[in-house]
Amino acid sequence: MDKKNKIIKGQPSKRSFLKILWTCLGLVALGELIVVIFSFFKPISKKKAAVSALRIIDAGSTDTYTPGSVSAFVQGQFYLVRLEDGGFLALSGKCTHLGFSVPWDKEQNKFICPCHASQFDIMGNVLSSPASRALDLFEISIVNKNIRVNISNRIKRNRFNKSQLVYPETVSILEESNKK
Repeated sequence: MDKKNKIIKGQPSKRSFLKILWTCLGLVALGELIVVIFSFFKPISKKKAAVSALRIIDAGSTDTYTPGSVSAFVQGQFYLVRLEDGGFLALSGKCTHLGFSVPWDKEQNKFICPCHASQFDIMGNVLSSPASRALDLFEISIVNKNIRVNISNRIKRNRFNKSQLVYPETVSILEESNKK
């Protein structure tokens, strides 16, 4: 026998070592896949769902906002708008076309999307397409002149409606709609 074909008894060959290695790695990958599949179908516990369901941002006092002002809340990704008549709107900061952030342009007095140039007025109505509907709203509640915005649920709409405004005297837009 020559040296190349000489196999020492009791030692595995390179081929069998690689076969065992690939089998072990395949089993590890299969195990990870099974864990991912089970965690995907596992329901969220009620306690975790309740905590993450309600996200409220305290926007401060109504006295701090002048009529005709637009204030950005980066944390909540919304703009708090106070119209000239004193009503408040919490507009989503995402374009309804493709979801890009829409900055407020104070000089032009409108929201302008940097992606496809959709434009929205101070009430969130579409001024120029390609966006097909107005900016989404968030629920506002005002208690003792303290503004709270619930950002856990977007309210989709086609156009601005006077009933969407929240005044310091009213409680919230959802409670108003529940009364009707």
